[in-house]
Amino acid sequence: MRKLILALAGTTMIATGAQAANVVETASEAGIFNTLLAAATAAGLADALATTDNITVFAPTDEAFAALPEGTVDSLLLEENRDQLVAILTYHVLPRELRSTDLPGRSIPVRTLNTADTLRVTKSHGSVTVDGANVVSADIHADNGVIHVIDSVLIPDANGH
Repeated sequence: MRKLILALAGTTMIATGAQAANVVETASEAGIFNTLLAAATAAGLADALATTDNITVFAPTDEAFAALPEGTVDSLLLEENRDQLVAILTYHVLPRELRSTDLPGRSIPVRTLNTADTLRVTKSHGSVTVDGANVVSADIHADNGVIHVIDSVLIPDANGH
C-alpha cells in the first residue's frame, strides 16, 4: 500500500507540473494500471480517455484485475467480447469531475458513461467506496480530469444497479 501511495504521489507531481498529463498519461506514469490501459486500448477507448475533458476515472489497479477469476481478463480482451469490455470500462468513468471533497457524508448514485447503470459512491468516516470497492488513493489530478484508485474491478449490474 505504501508503495502504491508513493508511486501515485510522484505521478501527482508530474501531473501538476509545468506540463500536466492527461488521464491516460497519468495512469501510465503510475505503473500500476497496465491492465486497465491495455483493456482501454483493446476497447478503443484510450484516445477518448486521453482527450475528453472533465472526466472522473475510478481506476482499478493491476492487482484488482488479477483478483478476477482466472481467464476473465484474457476473455474480455478477445475481439468478440469487445462490447462487454466497453460496458465494464465505461462503468468506471463519470462524464464530470467528482472529487472526494465534493461528496456528502452519505451514499449517492452517480451516472457513468455506461448510461445503463449508476454507481453508488459512499463517503463515511473519512473513507470512500464505489459499489463496494475501496478508494485507496483519491483526487489524482490530470489535465482532463481526476483519477481515484480503487482496489477492485467494478462490474455493471453486479451490485443491483
